[in-house]
Amino acid sequence: MSDRPQSEGALVQFSERLTNSAAFGSLFREGMDLVEETAAYLDGAGRIQAKALDRAASLTYATESMRLTTRLMQLASWLLLHRAVKEGEMTLSQANREKTKVRLTAADPGPADLVEKLPAQLQELIARSMSLQARVRRLDISIHAPPPDRTTIGNPLVPQLNALKAAFER
Repeated sequence: MSDRPQSEGALVQFSERLTNSAAFGSLFREGMDLVEETAAYLDGAGRIQAKALDRAASLTYATESMRLTTRLMQLASWLLLHRAVKEGEMTLSQANREKTKVRLTAADPGPADLVEKLPAQLQELIARSMSLQARVRRLDISIHAPPPDRTTIGNPLVPQLNALKAAFER
């Protein structure tokens, strides 16, 4: 059996189960698909669109495409790390140590007025990557939150019962 006390036996460790959930699988696929789609765009249509931009917009394009790829590589690293947990290749505590190398706050986009001058497809990829990053950040907090302190909670009715008892003893 488990080495946990009986009272803990019924507790479900959310963080341990989350990476095995269908939601994580869906997020993983979405993230990897976004990485592939972005790479294909930047190597294909994106190059053509970038050549048609003026000098200032071209500089913004280069900057934002680097930020986008950096953000996606950090997200892909996080997703792959947690897939390894799901597949039993590492423990959650090992993943917790390794994830310190991943920056989930990396490469936020530049000013909106500059980004809106970029091709629509690049803007869409940036927006989707930011949405994915926000969801991964929330999931990361859920998975790697420290376990709650286990304090003994007494019966909340005891003070009222004691007050009733004292009132009738008078």
